[in-house]
Amino acid sequence: MLKPISATAAAATAAALVLVAPGPASAATSTFADKAGDIGPGVDLRSVKVVNGKQNLRVVTTHRNLVPGFRSQAGGRVFLDTDPDDKGPEYVLVGGYFDGTDYALIEVDGWSDRDGDRVECSYASLLDYEAETVRSRFAQDCFDDDGTDVRVEVRVSGAKKSGGTAVDWLGKPRTFSAPIPRG
Repeated sequence: MLKPISATAAAATAAALVLVAPGPASAATSTFADKAGDIGPGVDLRSVKVVNGKQNLRVVTTHRNLVPGFRSQAGGRVFLDTDPDDKGPEYVLVGGYFDGTDYALIEVDGWSDRDGDRVECSYASLLDYEAETVRSRFAQDCFDDDGTDVRVEVRVSGAKKSGGTAVDWLGKPRTFSAPIPRG
């Protein structure tokens, strides 16, 4: 027969479980906000969250007006700076933000991704139209570094209703975030 336990015993048991339960893997996390509505129509960038863990680097961008339709012509670039002694990014994730598009991680020398080589490693990027997010994960072995900090810059773009392209950068164009240490 089971006997009820006192509230004090239940609280002590719960506290013991919290103390022995494994915690999440150590990772440095930073979130950067972008001005809402600064590009009007299109895939407005709202925030960028970076989790720089021991095994993976994760970047989550949150948007306004992220839609699956190709007419949006939405896309983005996540620039990654892993070498503070080299001006500009070393890597860029380039991809479309509507159904049927692809993405690629490219090694670059500076802000241009035209001549870079595709990086062969484990990475993925997932579009979530309901949550209006793009979630990207990179294995740490994608990067030619020794576990240094990472800085990010994000550029998104999409079609304007009147024609042309709307562009939105995280903060000032071609300016990196604060460094996020590897956890």
